[in-house]
Amino acid sequence: MKRIDDHQTERLWDEWGHWGPKRRGLLARDWPGLFRQYLFQHLPVAEIARAFNDRQGRPSKELYAISGAMILQVLFDLTDEQAVQAFCFDQRWHYALNMRGESDQDKYVCVRCLKDYRRRFIEYGLEQALFERMTAKLIEVFRVDTSRQRMDSSHLKSAMRSLSRMQLFLEVIKKFLVELNKQAPEYYERVDRALRQTYEQGERSGCFAMKPSQSGKALGEVAQDLYTLVQFFKGCKKVEELRTYGHLCRVLRDQCKEVAVGAASEGGIEVKAPKEIKSDSLQNPSDEQSTYDKHKGVGYQVQLMETYQPVSKDAPEEVRGPDLITHVRVEAANRSDGQALPEALEESGCRGCKPEQVLADGGYGSYANWQKAEEQGVELVAPANKGSANTERCLGYSQFTYEADGPIRSCPAGYPPVKTARTHKGEFQTWFDREICLACPQRDKCLVKITKKKARLPNYTAKRAFLSAHRRYEQTKDFQDKYRWRAGIEATFSRLKYQLGADRLRVRGLRAMQVNVTLKALGMNILRCAKARRAGFIRLFVDLKAIRMLSGLPRLPLAA
Repeated sequence: MKRIDDHQTERLWDEWGHWGPKRRGLLARDWPGLFRQYLFQHLPVAEIARAFNDRQGRPSKELYAISGAMILQVLFDLTDEQAVQAFCFDQRWHYALNMRGESDQDKYVCVRCLKDYRRRFIEYGLEQALFERMTAKLIEVFRVDTSRQRMDSSHLKSAMRSLSRMQLFLEVIKKFLVELNKQAPEYYERVDRALRQTYEQGERSGCFAMKPSQSGKALGEVAQDLYTLVQFFKGCKKVEELRTYGHLCRVLRDQCKEVAVGAASEGGIEVKAPKEIKSDSLQNPSDEQSTYDKHKGVGYQVQLMETYQPVSKDAPEEVRGPDLITHVRVEAANRSDGQALPEALEESGCRGCKPEQVLADGGYGSYANWQKAEEQGVELVAPANKGSANTERCLGYSQFTYEADGPIRSCPAGYPPVKTARTHKGEFQTWFDREICLACPQRDKCLVKITKKKARLPNYTAKRAFLSAHRRYEQTKDFQDKYRWRAGIEATFSRLKYQLGADRLRVRGLRAMQVNVTLKALGMNILRCAKARRAGFIRLFVDLKAIRMLSGLPRLPLAA
């Protein structure tokens, strides 16, 4: 039976009357007062209530309190045991969640119950709706300007260890044998006894102490054992349904390749060279969805977009206001940053907080992204991807000036072309005055080719024209003044990781990572708004003097 208390009707007595006005004022101005007054009514109570009957069964936990507890647990990076202690005894939690009674039914929850509600929270996919509702409310309350935003990505790690290739082979074989013994003992007995003892009793552990010259041979032997197990149970339906058998097949497919019959490698397989292994290969059987990035390692990456204000860092807090995260998405570590920008713009547009200008690094600076941003009326401020060494020399394409639609306006020396045309493929053809080019002192460094009859620039596309013109624009003061604010998002990632504990999370899998990081981004917004509130942010449409007066009243009213 679901239990949802009425938090709008005022009580005849003050539950917080034993607190003095100064302590009440501290609560009202900090995150508990902010959460209680503006965010409390946006908790996903109606969605979680679907799991309970109106009249039958034992009463559930008060759904407002337990829903808010899951957010606060992620916000303060608490374990389940620590969250239970805070739910039971922390008066800041009680104030923020408007927990009125003093009975165990009101202020007690066990670890098992907390896990059960969290499972439902993840199952219903409530984190994104919760982030959107509460962020929209904070944007409204603090009048945050969303016209200027910046975007970047950062690497995250789940609750798994990084394995070497040898460790990966040993891990999947050992886990397969253990599960096979539990689920299908009759098939387990058919496996060669020597092979079972080798991996179950850890006799292969000595391979980690081998010399580098010997490790390759040992890896080949372990790969051969893995191949033997895959082939031995191939076609056995009961064994093929095991999750660990799928890991065997995936590692064999990712790490090994077949060789021709009669080759030096016995058994028809050999281990792939490290460069041949794809980035989406299995990294650890404990987390099948984690991938590999050659610069940052194993794990996931998160895409963030946040607002920013181009004001002096010395400006007081009451003028600067909070910068809020408006978009958060966890994805595979091997995914390109360039694919994330159109998704972020589309999502923010649907929520009514689409920016007019976005700052990003060179990973987002592709020609396709500029086109998509322009279609949506957004100015993308980002460095262009680097050109090749042969075409972007000191007098390369970026030294020419271009019209808005692609044709060249003038050469590096300032002379206009004598003729411009386009091929049937859409490429631009440009000719210059041959006599002027012959007399030009920079002709040895210029891309223009001088023949017996003409001086012609090699064909170029509209994409090259745009990127070349943009590289020239990057050297101007106007671009540098705009782009200088992009670096501020690095501080956001730093706080998200080391203040809210997002560097290495306690969960595994893409879905759990998305839930956890989304709630941490929401927590970051709450803490930033609480800081602005404590500083007396002048654009806050709530009368701060009234808040101080309300701290002495029987109850702080909840916003609708």
